[in-house]
Amino acid sequence: MLEVNIDEVITDLHSITDFLRWSVSRFNEADLYYGHGTNNAWDEAQSLTLFALHLPNNLDATVMQSRLTKTEKMAVVNLILRRIDERIPAAYLTNVAYFCHLPFYVDERVLVPRSPIAELINNGFEGLIAKQPQRILDLCTGSGCIAIASAYAFEDAEIDAVDLSDDALEITQLNIYNHELADRVRAIKSDVFSGVKNEKYDLIVTNPPYVDAEDMADMPDEFHHEPEMGLACGNDGLDIVRVILAEASQHLTDNGVLICEVGNSMIHVEQLYPEVEFTWIEFEHGGLGIFQINKQQLIQHQQLFQQKVSN
Repeated sequence: MLEVNIDEVITDLHSITDFLRWSVSRFNEADLYYGHGTNNAWDEAQSLTLFALHLPNNLDATVMQSRLTKTEKMAVVNLILRRIDERIPAAYLTNVAYFCHLPFYVDERVLVPRSPIAELINNGFEGLIAKQPQRILDLCTGSGCIAIASAYAFEDAEIDAVDLSDDALEITQLNIYNHELADRVRAIKSDVFSGVKNEKYDLIVTNPPYVDAEDMADMPDEFHHEPEMGLACGNDGLDIVRVILAEASQHLTDNGVLICEVGNSMIHVEQLYPEVEFTWIEFEHGGLGIFQINKQQLIQHQQLFQQKVSN
């Protein structure tokens, strides 16, 4: 545990900027992991410091020089030390994460939104779909971020957000309510496609659990605050992906498309299905391991996909 002289901090530091600098130094000293909303110590410190002070992230530079009361200083220090001592991702400390520039409530019942699928949504899935989708399925929805962001991107679309976790669906429903999208986004309990048996979609987007056993064992402490159900998925990470590939064609319209994130487990996908020509998507702002496959390809390889589920 990091040794901190709190009396010294409270006495010697005065402004918001002082506490930002101190926080960054302590984060660097503690060798924290970033990747749950921010990717560096400065952004993480700013997020937590301004949250503790009930201030927005876009403060004018002059306000950053404002002096803090002793009570405010303690609020900042306590939050920063929780981040260090407990290795809790900042999004769980603030209960806010941003996805597609939209705010979402999150806690330890769901993963912190961070998928590169956000870039695809922001671009309207350009080059990946033939027409504007009227019905979208967000499979393994978690916080509901993909479903809700898609509702903003496609204002005429109806979206089903499905998950097996009751805890996750509570958060999804809360975010649907917060974004006032209950008329177009539905939260449905479903084990893969079991809750939408007779439904068809123009677009299925899924960020399922896909972390293999080796990567789970090597993950930094911050990841172990997230629900394991949302991360781990068998020895090669593909237990759910196998089912998705075997059953997705039944739930797509004739020109429908499946977009699926598998992250580092893309190597296992290529080894498991060498005959399948997945379209691996390239990202301008970083990210890998997301493929596109259409209904015709899914039907073409149906026997192979079903065989791999059986195995």
